[in-house]
Amino acid sequence: MSHLILVRHGQSIWNLEKKFTGWVDVDLTENGKLEAKKAGNLIRNQEININLYYSSVQLRAKNTLKLIQEILNDQKKSTEAWQLNERHYGALTGLNKDEMKTKLGEDKVHQFRRSWDLRPEPLNKNNPYHPNNIETYKEIPMNKIPDTESLKDTYERVLEFYKKEIENKIVKNNILISAHGNSIRALCKYLFKLDNNQISKLEIPTGNPLLIEFNNENKISDCKYLDKDRAKDLLVF
Repeated sequence: MSHLILVRHGQSIWNLEKKFTGWVDVDLTENGKLEAKKAGNLIRNQEININLYYSSVQLRAKNTLKLIQEILNDQKKSTEAWQLNERHYGALTGLNKDEMKTKLGEDKVHQFRRSWDLRPEPLNKNNPYHPNNIETYKEIPMNKIPDTESLKDTYERVLEFYKKEIENKIVKNNILISAHGNSIRALCKYLFKLDNNQISKLEIPTGNPLLIEFNNENKISDCKYLDKDRAKDLLVF
């Protein structure tokens, strides 16, 4: 038996400000740090020895993982992968979600946020929020940096990395991934075999570890959110 733990980062500064964040590299709020520490305590209570740690290259995911590892008193080196980054929201990046609901209508904004294959307009490469202009992403090949993404695009890059670097290691390892709402939704779509309609309804709470248990045949035997008071419907169990 082995375990995969998926943790969406704690509340970020732009989560609090209700902005479309995507690839803008913002950090955690004080509340987000508390969420990360609580996640660490919830994981520690499971008494599971984590063998491998992964995160995106974005501050909010990396710092969530750092705080979790401090609680676990485990300083193993983690693997950082841009493929686990949040979805790129294109021209919506930096805009306030409530203001865009007023401007475009709630249904349209919901489509942009939750549809499977709808991409917002591309973000201008001269925009300071474009990944080309953010130091964090200087090591990523230019042809891999998106101007906008749908959830389908995010799914494809996340799954390519997961299948190549993580999936075959779950058999003998307990693994923790600190990532983002949409990159975790992408993983859940694959792991739980969700269809395009189901994935549009899936919500991922911040700082609440999702513990997935695999049997000896590497099939999911159980899953649960560790903070039951903030658990969301997994649509599968």
